[in-house]
This record gives sequence, C-alpha cells and structure tokens, in this order.
Amino acid sequence: MTNLILLITLTLLPAFISIMFIPYWTRKTESFGVSIPADIYDTSALKSMRKKYTIIIGVISLLTICVFLGYGLFTNMSESMVGWLVGTTITLFMIISFMIYLIFHQKMKQIKSTTKWGRQRTQKLAIHTQFRQQKLRYSNNWFIVPFVLIFSTIILTFLSYEHIPEKIPMQYNFQGEITNFATKSYRTVLALPITQLYLILIFIFVNTLTGKAKQQLSAENPEKSMHQNTIFRRRWSAFTIFGGIILSMLLSTVQLSFIYSIPQGFLITTAVITVFAIIIWAFILSYKTGQGGSRVTVSMDSNGKTVNRDDDRYWKLGQFYVNKDDPTIFIEKRFGIGWTMNWGRPISWVIVIGFILITLGIVLLTI
Repeated sequence: MTNLILLITLTLLPAFISIMFIPYWTRKTESFGVSIPADIYDTSALKSMRKKYTIIIGVISLLTICVFLGYGLFTNMSESMVGWLVGTTITLFMIISFMIYLIFHQKMKQIKSTTKWGRQRTQKLAIHTQFRQQKLRYSNNWFIVPFVLIFSTIILTFLSYEHIPEKIPMQYNFQGEITNFATKSYRTVLALPITQLYLILIFIFVNTLTGKAKQQLSAENPEKSMHQNTIFRRRWSAFTIFGGIILSMLLSTVQLSFIYSIPQGFLITTAVITVFAIIIWAFILSYKTGQGGSRVTVSMDSNGKTVNRDDDRYWKLGQFYVNKDDPTIFIEKRFGIGWTMNWGRPISWVIVIGFILITLGIVLLTI
C-alpha cells in the first residue's frame, strides 16, 4: 500500500506543478483570464502577481501532498479507500486553486479598469488569410496503426475464445493480485476492445479540432503569432496521435493477457510507466510550448500601438467563453493549456452530453 500511495503522489506532482506555473505559460496578451497589451505582461506589477500566485498554489500543493501522504501512509486503508482519498484530495485542491485564481482574476480586472491600457491603442482582430493553408495538425491516417492493433486483437480474441479462462480478471491491486473477475462471454471479452475503439475515436476528434479550432492571432504581430500557433497545434497533434498509439498498445497487451500467460507484475509496471511517461510528456510540452505557442521563440518585430480586440465580456470568470454570435465551437483557453468550448452555442452542450451518454453506455456495457 505504501508503494501505491507514493506512486499516486509522484503522479500528482506534475499536475500540481503545472497549475502553479499556468500564469507563465499563457499568452502574453492574457493575464489571469483578462486580455492585456503584450508589453504590459512584463511590468513589475504583473510579475509580482504571477510570483504570488505561484507561491500560494505551491504552498497549497505542498500541504495537500503532506496531508495525502500522512493520511495514506499512517492509517490502515484499503485500496478502495485510497481511491476515495485520491478523489477527495484532487477535488478539494481544484476547488481551492480555482478560488485562488478568482481572487487574482478580480484583481487583474480592477488593475485593467484603473490603468486603461487600451485607451490610446488601436484594437484589432487579426485574421491571417494563409493560416488555414498551414499544416496545423498531422494526418488522422496515423490512427490506422491503433485501429489495426485493435481489430487484430479482436480477431485473435475470437479465434482463441475457447482457450480463454471461464473467469476473466477485470481488476488488479497494486501487488498484482486479481481483485475482481467476470464470467467469460463475448460481451466481457470484447469490453476492452470496445473501450479502445471509443478512446481512439476521441483522440481522432481531438486531433481534428486541433486543426479546426478558432484562429487566434496577436494583432501586434500576426505573422509571428501565426508561426507560434502553428507549432503549438502541431506539437499537441503529435502528442494526441502518439499518445493514442501508446495507450492502444498498452490496452491491447492487457487484452492479450486473457489469451496468453503474461505476468500481472509486468502488466502493472508497464501501465504505470506508460501513464507516468504521458503525464511527463504533457508537462514538458506545456512548458516548452506555452498556450498558443507563446513560449516558442520566433524572432519578429511587433507593433505596440496595436492590441487585440477586447472580448473580456464574453469570457465569464476569465475561463468560460459564452458568445452566441460567434459560430466558433472550439477556442483556446485563456487560463491554461489547450482548448475549451463556446458555451453560448447549443452544439457545444450537445457534444458534451453526447460524450457523457456514450461513456456511461460503454461503462454499463462492460460491467
């Protein structure tokens, strides 16, 4: 159990560190969910705010880790209780960190209101006519690889159905011991491949929106911003594709363990290494690239007299984009890495509800 607690702690650390440094990874035209001129980003006041936020979240992260370790290591807990502890810890941390963010968001709005940075600057919405002609993402044809893996596994499962044990292991503890079985049936032996197919379809969806998401360029330097944003999208497209392939390989290996004798210890170790590697990859990618490619070095001059169009009114709490007049469905986050949705469009809610219903359906199918 000690190893499990330490492993979970090791997995949580990159996530906590990422949240600490989000203010440094966002675009230089945004600060705590509020739009600003790029040249204001490096002023002493905003530097101080970013530093304070990082320290506060860092202290909260440290306290959270200490409480989690103390409770997990020095109390007699079952693995199910550890699951509840992890869920509770993450939920409380996210709530507290969001409340801290809101404090800084409101302070940022007050500073912007009193300083009136954009009063003597021209506000523009930058649109580059050649943006969509760039190679914004890698081809979905790469997902042929996991599809071949999945369907090969399904065929092999059918061919070897008679050799599969009557009781199929469905859950292991961290020591490699089987804690839950399921009676063999076509439904149970196909549960994992069906889950794989669903996950790969999600990866294809994410990779597609990486190229289709709204064009957001800096009005101060549209050319530089286009190059940065192109690199940003390509890197996350590669992450999505190869992350999907690696995850598919892992789940196919688990499926093969129903047919062939594969040590449980090997399966668990492989799963842990795979998940941890993906988390670290995402962390490094966020650090190196930043939101929208803001941390990608591209040498081009900018014009400080022009700023992005102020659309703060559409960003509720600086995080939720609500604009029923904007046909865009997917848009870059203002505080964080990646994309969010335009919650002013009904189709956004249809997509989310659809994903939830399909996920619940697959869970019920595989029980």
